[in-house]
Amino acid sequence: MCEVIKPSDGNDFLIPAVFRATELGMFEFIDRVLQARPNLVWACNSMRRNLFQFAIECRQEKVYNLFYYKLSKRQRIAIGNIADRDNNCALHVAGTLSPLARLDNISGAALKMQRELQWFKEVENIVLPLVKESLNMEHKIPREMFTKNHNQLVKEGEKWMKETASSCTVVGALIITIMFAAAFTIPGGNNGQTGFPIFLHKKLFTAFIVSDAISLFSSTTSVLMFLGILTSRYAEDDFLTSLPTKMIIGLSTLFISIATMMVAFSSALFIMIHEQLWIVIPMIVVAIIPVTLFIWMQFPLLVEMCISTYGRGIFDRKVKSKA
Repeated sequence: MCEVIKPSDGNDFLIPAVFRATELGMFEFIDRVLQARPNLVWACNSMRRNLFQFAIECRQEKVYNLFYYKLSKRQRIAIGNIADRDNNCALHVAGTLSPLARLDNISGAALKMQRELQWFKEVENIVLPLVKESLNMEHKIPREMFTKNHNQLVKEGEKWMKETASSCTVVGALIITIMFAAAFTIPGGNNGQTGFPIFLHKKLFTAFIVSDAISLFSSTTSVLMFLGILTSRYAEDDFLTSLPTKMIIGLSTLFISIATMMVAFSSALFIMIHEQLWIVIPMIVVAIIPVTLFIWMQFPLLVEMCISTYGRGIFDRKVKSKA
């Protein structure tokens, strides 16, 4: 099809097809069409938005990266500064929360807000400084448009963060209480004459003490991180790095505290009734269940948050045109 349309002049039927492909994120199709018809990069839809702006509106990062790679810096600035029918430039478009934006596949309102901030910061880097203060038909600059359109998402992100932090704080506080008490009620008790633990020189006792201390310190750290989330001011930019970082540290240390608490429990159980393996082994196996459940429920969220905050990001510039 690209070979047929290349020498032709009347190819208006391609414009709706390319815009539909942009909406669906079909960057391979767009790449081949633009090789045959490079001038289509300046095509506009009914809102007078070009393909570059429409890719931003639809939050199609692969299409955006394709344009970023194919266009020179001067072309990117020129095409990003073009105003649409409502006098919105590319940064205004990035500040809108379009129904076409793909946010349903992102977990949690806080991560959705983080993704929206990443888009706004990315587009902000490619436009001229003067554009950041430009007014649209509503007499709003891009940042004001972003605040207006994302006000509800900020509230939902705050609610999601606080509910998650509150639940995890309760768990962390319980672990602190248990592990602090366990440090002074050691298995086997103390020697009546010396005051030292009876099983002081056993390796399993060392494992118990070390795991108990790690669990206590990590759960304390997680509670402090979650308290930091609960007392945060919840400004828009906090969702970019500050709040996700606190959540990552809180969930990571909570996972460590749960895992080491099970290690301490298993060590203490083995010390006291090591001669009855038919009881010890099943109990140790059962102790793995809470750790497994936590990994199953929270680990995917933790991984997604780490990748979204500290990964290479969605704007990796590795979408290259095909020869």
